[in-house]
Amino acid sequence: MSNATRHPSTYGTLRHPNPHPRQTGEAGAGQPWRRPIRLLTFSTLFPNTAQPHHGVFVENRLRHLVATGAVESTVLAPVPWFPGRTPPRSALQAIESRSGLKVHHPRFIAPPGIGMYTNPLSLWAAARAAIRRLHAAGQEFDAIDAHYVYPDGVVAVWLGAEFRKPVVVTARGSDVSLLPRYVLPRRLIAGAIAGADALVAVSAALAEGLIALGAPREKVTVLRNGVDLAMFRPPADRAVLRAEFGVRGPMLLSVGLLIERKGHHLIIEALRDMPGHDLLIVGEGPDRAALEACAREHGVTDRVRLLGAVRHEDLRRVYAAADALVLASSREGWANVLLEAMACGTPVVAAPAWGSREAVRAPEAGIVVEERSAAALVDGIRRLLAAPPDRPATRAYAEQFGWEETTRGQIDLFRRVTGCDERPFPAGGGSGAF
Repeated sequence: MSNATRHPSTYGTLRHPNPHPRQTGEAGAGQPWRRPIRLLTFSTLFPNTAQPHHGVFVENRLRHLVATGAVESTVLAPVPWFPGRTPPRSALQAIESRSGLKVHHPRFIAPPGIGMYTNPLSLWAAARAAIRRLHAAGQEFDAIDAHYVYPDGVVAVWLGAEFRKPVVVTARGSDVSLLPRYVLPRRLIAGAIAGADALVAVSAALAEGLIALGAPREKVTVLRNGVDLAMFRPPADRAVLRAEFGVRGPMLLSVGLLIERKGHHLIIEALRDMPGHDLLIVGEGPDRAALEACAREHGVTDRVRLLGAVRHEDLRRVYAAADALVLASSREGWANVLLEAMACGTPVVAAPAWGSREAVRAPEAGIVVEERSAAALVDGIRRLLAAPPDRPATRAYAEQFGWEETTRGQIDLFRRVTGCDERPFPAGGGSGAF
């Protein structure tokens, strides 16, 4: 049996048996087409009506890419389902429109505790059926744009082999730094790395992680995340904003899911040794009660406020009110919150997770501490606030991280894998057009 027809249950490496045929069309036989590249963007990391903040970084990157007019995309964003553990079917729209993108949300069964092992096949079955429905409705695509290596990238490579489409897989963090520690995921990740037509890493450190897992260096492209400089910007009057939040002294901010990996508990512990400092935490998650208990244990309950989830477009106000954003994550491919805070003029203190040193490269950006501990955070915060950078300088630093360079790199990459190197870039297009 050939690799192209091997059933996914064997968990084998899948490759396209032949080079992808050159695609020509409207300009005449043998001439490169001039319509946009048609992507099927495939990821379980994508917002939906029940989880509006989930995977918003994938949506943002795609939104800027499509705005150029060089690419169009249909989004296939399956959502896990298990009774009592995931959003009920009634809470989700099967098809919704977000930022002008049509998003399909098939459900796949994800049993708690064993989902790491069952999700690839369950996700594959749901995605395969959804693609067949799209084809039956007359919808075609030129390439699969997959985000997160496991299980999304694994399944995307299987689908690419079946439907004979090139596949680009973007790695984002724990899919490279954590999941390969498990035997079966590591085997499947190796198959996805071998079978993908191209790999994208959101930081150079993450690219080295892919290469350590067996990816040929020439197959990996670093395309960092960008920041929406129009959405995240300094306020007209920061003093008024701080008054709205009731800020009197130095205010620290932590943003992210309320889970151990994000390290909110370390910042709460650090607060014990920083009298007069307050901490705002933005996010929701299973560790909320544990973080409240942590604040009681360290005697800082009156200086910690958990704001819950905040709409992405409203985060600007919280960033701008803070004196420093503190990121204590143990693993981050490229933390968007760092650039978002800096774009609002707020410097950062970050633990040395993957991508942090690439995002924080100058004094006006902030400080990366040497270790992930409460003591190191205390030292970093004290040093930063003792001589804080000029906030306009912090904003100016962030301005080098707009989306244009990343968007251009994506377009070049998709042109290559679809065989459309000569496709002219649209003369017009939306924001981010070149």
